[in-house]
Amino acid sequence: MGKEPDSDFNIEALDDVIHGRLRLGIMAFLSTAESADFTLLKNRLQATDGNLSVQLRKLEEAGYVAIDKAFVGKKPLTTVTLSDAGRTAYIGYLDAMRKLIADSGG
Repeated sequence: MGKEPDSDFNIEALDDVIHGRLRLGIMAFLSTAESADFTLLKNRLQATDGNLSVQLRKLEEAGYVAIDKAFVGKKPLTTVTLSDAGRTAYIGYLDAMRKLIADSGG
């Protein structure tokens, strides 16, 4: 039998809104870029338009990102910005992951 993990081991500490692969990628990218347009996010994260839209909506509903839609000339431009609440949630998510890794002996 392996070593018993610390009693502080708590998988529930992970934020389910952030934990999805694409949402985590969005949060990680925006944590350094602050904001990005939809096309840049789509290309960097290798996402489809539809999937990225759905995941951005989930982050927006949680208050983690702000989405601004405008037109530049006649072309639509969607800009996504990490909110203060989003930055706090992302840092909390990373802290929870570090704790889970440390508590599991990793």
